Amino acid sequence: MRRTLRATVAVGLLAASSIVAVALGGTASADTVICEQYGSTVIQNRYVVQNNRWGTTAQQCINVTGTGFEITTQNGSSPTNGAPTAYPSIFVGCHYTNCSPGTNLPIQVSQISSATSSINYRYVSGATYNASYDIWLDPSPKRDGVNQMEIMIWFNRQGPIQPIGSAVGTANLAGRSWEVWRGNNGGNNVISYVAPSAITSLNFSVLDFINDTRNRGAITNSWYLTSIQAGFEPWQGGVGLAVTNFSTAVNGGGNPTNPPPTTPPPTTPPPSGSGACAVTYTANSWNNGFTADVRITNTGSSTVNGWTLAYSLPAGQQVTNSWNATVSQSGSSVTARNVGYNGTIAPGGTASFGYQGTLNGGYSSPTSFTLNGAACSRS
Repeated sequence: MRRTLRATVAVGLLAASSIVAVALGGTASADTVICEQYGSTVIQNRYVVQNNRWGTTAQQCINVTGTGFEITTQNGSSPTNGAPTAYPSIFVGCHYTNCSPGTNLPIQVSQISSATSSINYRYVSGATYNASYDIWLDPSPKRDGVNQMEIMIWFNRQGPIQPIGSAVGTANLAGRSWEVWRGNNGGNNVISYVAPSAITSLNFSVLDFINDTRNRGAITNSWYLTSIQAGFEPWQGGVGLAVTNFSTAVNGGGNPTNPPPTTPPPTTPPPSGSGACAVTYTANSWNNGFTADVRITNTGSSTVNGWTLAYSLPAGQQVTNSWNATVSQSGSSVTARNVGYNGTIAPGGTASFGYQGTLNGGYSSPTSFTLNGAACSRS
């Protein structure tokens, strides 16, 4: 069910008579064995444990306990220069429409007052794998499919494997230093925080990693946290790997950033109030992509009721998705129109939106903007 360039596998034997296939969304009582490819079960009436064997046809089984799971059978392997074979994991939130009971996810980043977690891993020798803790985010409150941003925390790395992309620096989070990698796996962007040595247990703030990712320009506060997951990505071997304990709590109470309406938005009124304006354009780019946050300030004396911002992107830039505005592109010309809940800009007020795009060649920002046909200054 992960169906991205990520996963986990292990090698071992389990007598066929002891194999139990657990249907999607079942509930575990005593130890429960899951061998079904995308089988899952619920523990503590709070977390979902999933087998999630997406990268191989070979059998994989996990034994689910009251606090986690263990890989008991894995009959496949993958080349270490490619993707792993599965991602058995425990999670809270939503994963391909499978949502954990009572979850408050997706939740907008700006609404999160705290997000904490505790994790305990058990490792084995002689296998190639990582112990991976995943934080998934998207510009929309998505409950199905691949999210646009994946934060990976590598608690352990064994064998000749490496994160997606390339190393871009270090970060000090959760009381320790991490090597930071950044890239795209063909389906989503990935920022990985790699521990220099194996970590078996940690109590930490998930929000610290989200904030660091935001500060790198990969997301904004208007994005949504959709799920938090912990498990393994084995390439070769891995029987005996276990998450022995997992817990997490995401609390609201922050400051919502342009939350979408709960009812269909009203029809946008005709543009009016095309007075003076200023545009702040903040971008972050990497090898083959970029994100941009755009803030429009009404510097005039009359209210703007409905807005359209027009500008041209330099050659090699193509918009792929947007949030808090409807953004379209024809050649180099870009048009951004307000959505239902942010069409009014009072004098001195602002409206913000953002988007992500692909990049071919060197990066540069647009230089001129018009709001409802009137030229804006850069701020």
